[in-house]
Amino acid sequence: MLMDTLVAAYPAFLAGHDDRDLIWKDGTRSPFSDGSDGKSVEERLAAPSIKDMFFAAYRAGNAGLSPAPDVDPGRARNEPFFLKMYGDCRKGETLGSLTDVVWLPKKWGKTLKVTTVNGVAEELTKTSAELDALPSAYDQFLLPPAGTYNCRTIAGTNRLSAHAGATAIDIATKHANYWYWQKPDASGHYAWRNQIPLEIVAIFEKHGFIWGGKWYHYDTMHFEYRPELIAADRLP
Repeated sequence: MLMDTLVAAYPAFLAGHDDRDLIWKDGTRSPFSDGSDGKSVEERLAAPSIKDMFFAAYRAGNAGLSPAPDVDPGRARNEPFFLKMYGDCRKGETLGSLTDVVWLPKKWGKTLKVTTVNGVAEELTKTSAELDALPSAYDQFLLPPAGTYNCRTIAGTNRLSAHAGATAIDIATKHANYWYWQKPDASGHYAWRNQIPLEIVAIFEKHGFIWGGKWYHYDTMHFEYRPELIAADRLP
């Protein structure tokens, strides 16, 4: 079922699957699992299989808040899988797919660089229009945005950020909470914090974007296009 959600989420690239592999439209294959189900959290982040991306279920809507320790749905990304679709920004492969999306056209009206691959720009445009229609009380959480495309690694790692593929947006930082900025308690636990209204989260999720606020290692300004995880939440 999980491979079905991937094929449905990325139809421009995936033709189907068999019991072991995802089959790309160019005829190449990617194994769904690497056969290792006993990885530590660190190992799963450093070298996740495609299957590992579903290790923690993403819960849309009002579910999934204040996640348990090390529950980070979507934070593990199989880099070869996403590089094959969005290109490697370090080689200049991402640039040709970038386009301008107007962020909150009535309230801000400036453009952000986003990829056209997999309809990401189209979905962010729809998201922007719906957010633009929210009452002005929400503006402080949306303006100014903190960025989209950025060919960089995740802070403190050598793993490419979702921003490197131009599939992510960080909204206003003034009301953001990020685990990396916090100190753990005596037991090493990070207390969950959030100021972003769930009405904003719901609009992003409607258009295939997951929210970093549903990670134990939270990043509440961060949204990234991961429609397969939204779809997997609807599976029986």
